Amino acid sequence: MFLLNLQGKEPIYEQIRSQILKFIELGVLSPGDKLPSVRQLAQDNGINPNTVAKAYQELEKEGYIRTFPKKGAYIAEIDASHSRFQQLVSILHPLKESGMSKTEMLEAVEEVFKEE
Repeated sequence: MFLLNLQGKEPIYEQIRSQILKFIELGVLSPGDKLPSVRQLAQDNGINPNTVAKAYQELEKEGYIRTFPKKGAYIAEIDASHSRFQQLVSILHPLKESGMSKTEMLEAVEEVFKEE
């Protein structure tokens, strides 16, 4: 189910996270679908269970999945507007970390909306 690049620059937990988000976007995973257990996903891919747990924690914090003790992780009901907001936030974080200022970001937004 997952294609992980263990030698790549992108952290493995981020690869898992982004692939689950892509599966949700494409309709491969739907609300209520059960995700593989942390232990099973780690074993299948030869990675540390803590890596999978971190990906699941990020997704739960963002509202994409729900985890239930001793029952597992499930795809959550996702509000489309929330999903678009989260996509924008995930785009803005790396820009901020690379040194782009809030003013520069706001200028870019103004430029996009000026085109309409």
